[in-house]
Amino acid sequence: MSEQPVRVAIIGAGSRGELFGGIIARHPELGRVVAVAEPRDAYRDRFAERYGLPKSAVFRDWREFFDGPRRCDAAVVSTLDRDHAGPAVAASRRGYHLLLEKPMAVTLEDCRAIAGAQKAAGTVSSVCHSLRYHAGFAALKSAVAAGRIGRPVTMDQLEQVVWWHQAHSFVRGNWGSEGQSTFMLLAKSCHDIDYLAHLAAPAACRRVCSYGSLTHFTRSNAPVDSADRCLDCARERRCPYSAVKAYVDADRESWPACVIAADHSREAHREAIRTGPYGRCVWRTDNDVVDHQVVALEFEGGLTATFTMAAFTQYGGRKIRVHGTGGEIEFTEERMQVRTFADQRDEDIVFQPESGGHGGGDERVMCSFLSAVLRGDPSLVSTDIQESLRTHTIVFAAERSRRLGRAVELSEMEG
Repeated sequence: MSEQPVRVAIIGAGSRGELFGGIIARHPELGRVVAVAEPRDAYRDRFAERYGLPKSAVFRDWREFFDGPRRCDAAVVSTLDRDHAGPAVAASRRGYHLLLEKPMAVTLEDCRAIAGAQKAAGTVSSVCHSLRYHAGFAALKSAVAAGRIGRPVTMDQLEQVVWWHQAHSFVRGNWGSEGQSTFMLLAKSCHDIDYLAHLAAPAACRRVCSYGSLTHFTRSNAPVDSADRCLDCARERRCPYSAVKAYVDADRESWPACVIAADHSREAHREAIRTGPYGRCVWRTDNDVVDHQVVALEFEGGLTATFTMAAFTQYGGRKIRVHGTGGEIEFTEERMQVRTFADQRDEDIVFQPESGGHGGGDERVMCSFLSAVLRGDPSLVSTDIQESLRTHTIVFAAERSRRLGRAVELSEMEG
């Protein structure tokens, strides 16, 4: 076990890179940020100033960082989804331990390349599947694994994206267009498919079937008196998707408003919606990802599961039901109800709220990764790159099913 904290480079200093940097700063006994690579000047400079990085540790491009001697112990890759593969492969080939933001990459081939490089390097790795590290989700897994409701037979999971989150991230934002990012199930819901596979383990997924489409956020649904941009729109004040309400007349230093500009003055945010992507009408953008999708999964032993992603919800979070031979569990991120058939007992377990991303899950992802590196013990990580490749493969199979209109066997996805 190393006595020195893990020296970490952040590759991609956007909102997730900033989050990871902040977590590391709160745990100086585990790690410290020693370098950054970020193409945007304002974000790179702000990050470097915040962590007191010398010019020699600040890079415009991830290639510059990896071109040279090994500069630290570990790299966190939190670039845009389409840019994951290059730095992730380079990190492993240069011997860096790797924490990779989800999704691993936007093609199955790139996911396999990342996994191959990491396996050859033998380094510690983790993919940020934060649900596994959320205290409530961990309690649900423990209850099922302990046989509290007998043998699980079927389960279903609902992801409530929330109407405004869909508009921000998956219509106006970086993940609205498959050409610029990737398909919705991978970008938003690989968390959820990973967790369902985790809940079903050790049974492996055998086949999937999926349906979904883009129904609401289309030009054909644009109100007749709407305009291309909110600042030019006659109905802006009465529109629930007003960019003025969301990004200017809002807490501009908190998510989601904070991501549209590095300068959080009212003037800078107003200029951002005047010229940038977040000021566009939600019915008049170049978005093409689905706004609802369902997935049916069959696992070994006959266990079945369904997953639903819905944009049109008032509240966020996940809801899960697990039905077993001896009882059932209803789960939300706030509480879990366990009902057993034999004694007709109902147990209500309330989870204490935790601060931080994904109910404290992001914090645990980072701390488990840093601890694994410090102790030289990869078992401290729940979702290493090899495990994440397995569950990502299910996601790619589900999207293949949606596009082909038929069930897809997981055996079809073997490379």
